Amino acid sequence: MGQLTQKPNASGLLISLAAFMIVVAGLRAASALVVRFLLALFIAFICAPLFFWMKRKGAPSFVAIILVLLLILGFGFMLGLFIGTSVNDFTRSLPIYQENLIRMISGLVAWLDTKGVDVPREAILDVFNLNMVMNIVGSLLTTMTGMLSDSFIILLIVIFILLEASSVPHKVASIWGDDSEAMQDLKKFAKSMQQYIAIKTVISLSTGVVVTIALILIGVDFPFLWGVLAFLLNYIPTIGSILASIPPILLALIQLGWWHALIVLVLYLAINNIIGGVIEPRTMGKGLGISPLVVLASVVFWGWVLGPIGMLLSVPLTMSIKIYLESKSSTRWMAIMLSRWLPKED
Repeated sequence: MGQLTQKPNASGLLISLAAFMIVVAGLRAASALVVRFLLALFIAFICAPLFFWMKRKGAPSFVAIILVLLLILGFGFMLGLFIGTSVNDFTRSLPIYQENLIRMISGLVAWLDTKGVDVPREAILDVFNLNMVMNIVGSLLTTMTGMLSDSFIILLIVIFILLEASSVPHKVASIWGDDSEAMQDLKKFAKSMQQYIAIKTVISLSTGVVVTIALILIGVDFPFLWGVLAFLLNYIPTIGSILASIPPILLALIQLGWWHALIVLVLYLAINNIIGGVIEPRTMGKGLGISPLVVLASVVFWGWVLGPIGMLLSVPLTMSIKIYLESKSSTRWMAIMLSRWLPKED
């Protein structure tokens, strides 16, 4: 980033902040439509490499589109059916788990009483409220599958994005030139998004598979449900893996006891440290270049603006803004503030 960077001034900063607040208010007002478009764009980025690979192999565009749509529909149908069935089975088992939880807490309170510690039983039950935790998980999964239920609108947008994707570079080149800064920015944006989404998808899928196998070996109920939850929430940086670990740890505590809950806790810590702390940074490299604090703030901000899907798409959205800010000398200082590393000097 050895390009010219204009220093910020107070008036320009206030105007930019006012424009930003107007855009945010518009996004919140139109969040129902914006979320569906962004989810379609996210799916299109995942499917684009397969689509363009089939076209390079000589397949007509309509054949490639049909095959991609069949793949999306098959995956979405299986995911929605599996999550719906698992959540229903888990809901039917809730009374048994709740009874085990009450029995366990009663035993803990009785043991504390023998040690001279007076702890109100109802207060502990309020803290370890199984229904509250599982309602949050169910709400999150329902929101995810609810987006899949709008399949017609989302798939229609995906079709047009994929069909238009091959012509966009030619349009930009015809307007600004093949070696123009706009063309370079477009290539950088497409490469960064595809790299991030592809690697994140592989890593999230690996996380879900490892979690599922480990929970099967430990003996925790509904391991496939917690594997799918780990896969989906791994797209949410920083806090996603933490949220995904809470239900299985609590279930292991109620179903199998303290030691098994501790084993599940250690398991999630190991997975998050190895995959999230070692493998993911090395595979991502320095391509993202976003400060960890900015990543966390973006999760909170986009979640507030667009809901759970905004949390899932927080990093791609922040990367898009950063790439745009880098393209202009007047806003490059903002991109520097969002960056993880200092710009290289000429």
